[in-house]
Amino acid sequence: MRPYVTHFTDNDLYTFTCQYYILMKYPRAEVEYTFFDRNGTRYPKGFDKLLREQLDHMAEVVCTQEEADYMRDACYFLPLWYFTFLKGYRFNPKEVSVAQDEEGHLEITVRGKWFSTIMWEMPILSTISELMHELRGDFEKYNPVLERRRAVEKSERIFGNGLTFGDMGTRRRFSFAHQDMVIGVMKEVYDSREWPGIFTGTSNVWLAMKHGTKCLGTMSHQLISFEEIVSGVFECNFNVMRKFSDVYDGDNGIYLYDCFGDKVFFSNLSKRMAMMYKGLRVDSGDETEQTEKIIAKYKSLGIDPATKQVVYSNGLNVDKAIEIHKMCAGRVQDSYGVGTHITCDIVGVEPMNIVVKLTRGRITELREWHDCIKLSCDKGKTLGNPEKCRYIQSVVGD
Repeated sequence: MRPYVTHFTDNDLYTFTCQYYILMKYPRAEVEYTFFDRNGTRYPKGFDKLLREQLDHMAEVVCTQEEADYMRDACYFLPLWYFTFLKGYRFNPKEVSVAQDEEGHLEITVRGKWFSTIMWEMPILSTISELMHELRGDFEKYNPVLERRRAVEKSERIFGNGLTFGDMGTRRRFSFAHQDMVIGVMKEVYDSREWPGIFTGTSNVWLAMKHGTKCLGTMSHQLISFEEIVSGVFECNFNVMRKFSDVYDGDNGIYLYDCFGDKVFFSNLSKRMAMMYKGLRVDSGDETEQTEKIIAKYKSLGIDPATKQVVYSNGLNVDKAIEIHKMCAGRVQDSYGVGTHITCDIVGVEPMNIVVKLTRGRITELREWHDCIKLSCDKGKTLGNPEKCRYIQSVVGD
C-alpha cells in the first residue's frame, strides 16, 4: 500500500515548537501517549497490520534541506542548531505499539523519550484517518470538482464575513491530497481580491511551504498535562507560561489555557504573564461564556481586552465562527483555527473523532512514572486515568 506521510514537515508547527521547549526544559523526560477513538470505532480486520506497515515506513521520512531552510526562515524564533537536530532526527517505529482486539478496536501506545515521541501524534492520526476513509470506500465517493467548488464557496464566506482564519486540520483530514487542495483554494481565493477577512495560513508546515502561506502553531495541552506531575494542578499553568516565555523570549505568545479548566487558569494568571502573552486560545467550553471570562480577567488586571488576541478552535464550522465573530464585536481580537470542517467536510463522508494524548510521564529515566490527564472545559474531552481525573476534578471544583 502506498505510504500516506512522505514529507517530514507534513506535521503541525506546534509539534516542533513543543519539541524545542522539551529539549530546553525536559531533555531527559520520558512519556507514554495513548490513542483514543471517541466514537469507539470498530476498524476492519487487519487494520492494525496495515497501520503498522505505514508507521514502519516513517523510518525513511527525513527532514530535507529544503524543509530545514524553509523552517529556518519561517520560524525565526527557533535557533539554527535546532534545524541541524531535525535533519538528524529519525522516526523510531519501535516507540509505537499497535494492536487490535477481537471487536476491532485499536490499541496504540507510544513510549520513549519525550523529545522523540512527540513527533508521532500527527503521523498516527492522519494515517489512521486516511487509511480508514480509503478502506471504507470514501475515496470512491469523492467528487473533486464538487469538493473544490465547496472549498471556494466556503473560503468566500470566511473572508467575506471578516474572519481571521487558519487551517488546523492535519490530524483528522480526509486525505493529504484533499488538505493540499483546500489550502491551495483558500490561498487562491484570498489572493484574488481584497477581503475584510484575513487568511492566517495553516498549521501544516509542509503545506505552508508549498503554498507560500504562514504556518501556525504555538503549544499543545501536553505541556500542561506534564507540568501538573511536576508542580501540581494549581501552579502548572503559571509554570508553563513562565518556562515557555523563557524559551521563546516572548514569541509564540498564544496560550492554550483549558487543560484543567478555566477556574484553575484564571485563579493565578498574573498581570506580568497576561501582558507577556499576545492572547489565549479557546479550545473547549461555551465560547460566549469563555469570552466573557477572558474579558473580565483582563479588565481586572488593568489590561484592555481589545489589545489581546483570542483564538477559537473548539470543533468549529464556518457558521459557528461567524456567530462568534459577531459576538466578539471588536471587544477582543478574535481569530479562528478550524480543523475537521476544513479538511474532512466531504459530501457523504463521516469524519473520524480520534486523538493521541499524553497519559504518563516522568522527568528523567531515574524517576517514577505518574499519570498525566486532561480535563478541559468540556467533560467530553476529559482524558486519562479515570480515578485521577475524578480526584483532580474534586480538588479544583467546577
